[in-house]
Amino acid sequence: MLKFELFTDGACSGNPGPGGWGFILRGGDLAHEQFESGGELGTTNNRMELTAIIRGLDGLPDGAQVIVTTDSDYCVKGLNEWIEGWKKRGWR
Repeated sequence: MLKFELFTDGACSGNPGPGGWGFILRGGDLAHEQFESGGELGTTNNRMELTAIIRGLDGLPDGAQVIVTTDSDYCVKGLNEWIEGWKKRGWR
């Protein structure tokens, strides 16, 4: 099983306002760290935090073990407590 560490962050100036996101991915069969960042106008901090996690997880092989490190309580609770309710309501 491939193991990865994903470090993420997102921010926003105003809520809504211009925002940015980024991640660093380590581990697995990567010869080096992978990183990516981006931004949007008229967004929220929670959207940027979630975008960083989603983009970091995108493309990982099925069955990969991932430890996600984030400073976002919204994302921690969302992924550990609220996700089943989100799925039932059609969140994507």
